[in-house]
Amino acid sequence: MLFGRDKSQMISSDRALPGRPTPLPGVPEEHYVTGHRIQPPFPAGLETAVFGMGCFWGAERLFWQTHGVYSTAVGYAGGFTDNPTYEETCSGLTGHAEVVLVVYDPAQVRYEQLLTVFWEGHDPTQGMRQGNDRGTQYRSAIYWTDDAQREAAEASAKTYGDTLRAARHGAITTEIAPLRVFFYAEDYHQQYLAKVPNGYCGLGGTGISCPVGTSTERA
Repeated sequence: MLFGRDKSQMISSDRALPGRPTPLPGVPEEHYVTGHRIQPPFPAGLETAVFGMGCFWGAERLFWQTHGVYSTAVGYAGGFTDNPTYEETCSGLTGHAEVVLVVYDPAQVRYEQLLTVFWEGHDPTQGMRQGNDRGTQYRSAIYWTDDAQREAAEASAKTYGDTLRAARHGAITTEIAPLRVFFYAEDYHQQYLAKVPNGYCGLGGTGISCPVGTSTERA
């Protein structure tokens, strides 16, 4: 029934794959680059953020290289299937986006600064794709964990959207929604570009900097 469907069209909850009741096996506890934990519990005082920017390999590297970020992990969010596999997500039948979990120290980097990394690191105007990567799993997304993140995300989207329009770019298509659950991706996807330095990275921004108010200067 779903053979040949357009993967750029969001699946409905009643047609999504059922998934499985338990997490995928073999997901590591430690970050390949930093040695810090990628799974809870995290040290006291740290906070988390979740972003979708297309292929999660390059997006994760962008964040683990950001000052004040304690740890990162790749996974799936925003859809309907419990504990999905990569192949299931790529089929477009889970509703999930490829995302990065960012664990950060708010004393060193503000959430607004992470938003700047997000906006400048990809093209948020492309709908259900990022460059040549097409499908709902490649959509631009911010999944917030509290009202403060929601307000910051929405405000930055308006500000950056105005800047993009002034530069004759299209409208922002980024999904901004509450984080229901983050599902960890398989082991071989975690910190992929550290394990495979010449691996594929499809990230490409618009070349338009965020305006004052979302500066990436260190806190």
